[in-house]
This record gives sequence, C-alpha cells and structure tokens, in this order.
Amino acid sequence: MEKLLFIQTGFGVDVHGQNVTKAAKRAVENAIYHNSMPGIEDLLPNQDLNNMKVRIKLAVPTDKDALDKEAVKELIPYGTVEVEVMDGGMITTSGIFLAEKDDKNEMMYIVNASVETGY
Repeated sequence: MEKLLFIQTGFGVDVHGQNVTKAAKRAVENAIYHNSMPGIEDLLPNQDLNNMKVRIKLAVPTDKDALDKEAVKELIPYGTVEVEVMDGGMITTSGIFLAEKDDKNEMMYIVNASVETGY
C-alpha cells in the first residue's frame, strides 16, 4: 500500500460454535459498518473505488488454519483485499454448553480486526 488513508478497528465474537471465521467476519463488520467515507473516491487514483487497497489484520486466538480468508474478503465490495492473520484475540467461557448451537465446549472466541484502507 503506497498511501494509507483510514484505519478502522473492531472486534467480533462467536459465543457458540467456536467458529473463528464467524468471529473474524463479525470483527470486520464491527470495524467497517459504523463508518462512512463519502470522500474516499476523491482520494483514490483516477477517483475509482477499484483502485482502493484494503489490508485486514485479524488477531485470532486459535484455529488460524480454519479461518476462511476468502469469506472475510467478501465483506469488502471494492478494491484489492488482503488478509493477515496473527496471534491474539481471546478465548473465554460463554458459561453454557448448547449442543443445538453446535458448541464443542463452553468457550467463545473473540477476534480483533484492523481494517486499513488506502491505495
């Protein structure tokens, strides 16, 4: 990325099911869905949203190999998207095991996200 314009941060939780992709997608949604960047086209080369570059950094507590990066990328409708995964996040108890929610145990996964936008 030649020029960094915005950084948005968020977190996501999968309370039941221990699905790191679900928690990661929620973290990215939390980062981007509370913002509007109405002037971004004016800042991009050729004023084209397809020239936008997005780097998603995810701090994941476990199951990094199970993370579906393509599913995370699909949340960003424009530009070129890359996903970087690192150790982090949290595993803590949900306090209850619910088989009907596909729980494997009583733990919930928390993922942190940083969404960097530029060109």
